[in-house]
Amino acid sequence: MAVFEGKSVLVLGGSRGIGAAIVRRFADDGTKVTFTYFGSQEAAEALADETGSTAVRTDSADRDAVIARVRDSGPLDILIVNSGFAIFGDALEQDPDEIDRLFRVNVHAPYHASVEAARTMPEGGRIVVIGSVNGDRMPLPGMASYALSKSALQGMARGLARDFGPRGITINIVQPGPIDTDANPADGPMNDLMHSFMAIKRHGRPEEVAGMAAWLAGPEASFVTGAMHTIDGAFGA
Repeated sequence: MAVFEGKSVLVLGGSRGIGAAIVRRFADDGTKVTFTYFGSQEAAEALADETGSTAVRTDSADRDAVIARVRDSGPLDILIVNSGFAIFGDALEQDPDEIDRLFRVNVHAPYHASVEAARTMPEGGRIVVIGSVNGDRMPLPGMASYALSKSALQGMARGLARDFGPRGITINIVQPGPIDTDANPADGPMNDLMHSFMAIKRHGRPEEVAGMAAWLAGPEASFVTGAMHTIDGAFGA
């Protein structure tokens, strides 16, 4: 797509799954893509070689590292925040330190990255954060911290949309349902249960999420901001 030719894009959390699909989509569309990874160096290096993008190791739980990475990668035309993880289990038994790390990755990193990017982002810049349908609906026990973190992104986007709107910078949340990745494979043990909630009874593809992110980053979405965009086969309907 010529609309992205020459644009500068940073993807936080781009080595695998949805993040890797986003890197491929923007690289195919002619952008200059930098993406971060933390624990998947081999996958990151292979993706960088495949797409001609740049992979940089960054811990999204480290606020100062996230801010420095965004600053050093700018000015950015497009910021995509995909980094995140989940902890499952009884809330009464979970490690508080692990929960705090989840919040740093899933909430603090998107906020600080978005604010830092906006400092130098040109007029009409785009910020897209990958959230989850679990920000709207939590049908299972054991995922309270994850659901909390994804709901927090909704308030963040609504607030920052007001702050950045005068410069034409948009910020939106993409909320996937079950997507076929290493973390949630389509042939996994929970697939029948998840599909039972859905109108389209299959896992989504990472490329479908990447397509929504690309639309939100493009010129047709210049009037779309502070909004949640669910892509879940009606999991949350």
